[in-house]
Amino acid sequence: MAGIVGYIQESYNELKNHVTWTPLSEAQRLMVVVAVFSIIFSLAVWGVDTVFSNVIKLYFEKIVGA
Repeated sequence: MAGIVGYIQESYNELKNHVTWTPLSEAQRLMVVVAVFSIIFSLAVWGVDTVFSNVIKLYFEKIVGA
């Protein structure tokens, strides 16, 4: 158990004192970039999915003749 506690204490110390953190303003700016890219990418995937769904639906309507 002492090994786990020591590990947690050392990890906390490392994160608090030895890691160089990105400034808050830059982190916020990057978060906005990631959010915008994620929205654009999800819309692109939705668009491609919609097109493929309609193409497949038309294809099977031609085969079945419905």
